[in-house]
Amino acid sequence: MLLTIIILILTIIVVPFVSFYYGSSINELQYMILQTMGISLSLVTAYCFVVGEITKNNSQVDKLWSLIPIYYVWHMTYLGDFEPRMVLMSVLVSIWGIRLTYNFARRGAYTWKFWEGEEDYRWAILRAKPGFKNPWIWMLFNLLFICAYQNALIFLFTVPILSGLTEAAPALTWIDYLLAIVFILFVVIEYIADQQQYEFQTEKYRRIAANEPLGEYSHGFVKTGLWSIVRHPNYAMEQAIWVVFYLFSVVATGEWINWTMPGSLLLIILFKGSSDFSEQISAEKYPEYKDYQKKVARFIPFFRL
Repeated sequence: MLLTIIILILTIIVVPFVSFYYGSSINELQYMILQTMGISLSLVTAYCFVVGEITKNNSQVDKLWSLIPIYYVWHMTYLGDFEPRMVLMSVLVSIWGIRLTYNFARRGAYTWKFWEGEEDYRWAILRAKPGFKNPWIWMLFNLLFICAYQNALIFLFTVPILSGLTEAAPALTWIDYLLAIVFILFVVIEYIADQQQYEFQTEKYRRIAANEPLGEYSHGFVKTGLWSIVRHPNYAMEQAIWVVFYLFSVVATGEWINWTMPGSLLLIILFKGSSDFSEQISAEKYPEYKDYQKKVARFIPFFRL
């Protein structure tokens, strides 16, 4: 986990530098919008850190993960004078955000006191590890990784929306609409995956509470439906959604690699590290999980490297 964090921090420095100098440079309007949005990003990061330290609930970023991108894209669209491609992309992000917020909310993540609610179980496990037991070390980790890094990442994967703000960018094409369809398809698949997991866990805990035989739920984790094809279908779709979002910038710039790439690339690296940690916990908790890992691919069907 620590190695993954170090790689992520190094990548967030190197990748933007390479991407910036590889393709077309940022124009004056794009730079102005980035400066403006930097203020919002700083305020959100400060909020997550301060509230997380006060409440000892380090899932403040998680609570905003599906909400703040909607604000980012529409604010940038407003500053971009509602350019048509930006409007289309903002609508898609809104669809994604509403769906993900619903899934997060039904698991108890939100209360009328917004800073309370369910905390990601992995933070408690990580806090108990020897390297993080020191409160000052944990506070530094909360500031640099949980709050600053993750909030920067959230903003970065929305940045491709700025790619159309150039004179050379073409008007909306059939490729844009095709990407929009694929984007929504991936959102639907992600919803199905989350629903299958939600139904499995709900029924499992209902049977436990009612002292009923667990039967097919005895192994503890969902491995049917989409989960029989890959171990993390929801994670796979989340990554695919933002790769598709980046492809809008490819259409707008005509460049496969451009300065808006870092967000989607860094998200893939983050999910690799996040799934490593989650699977380590699952393998320790459920005896059958290691066998499941051997039989089912992680993100890409039939690809278990």
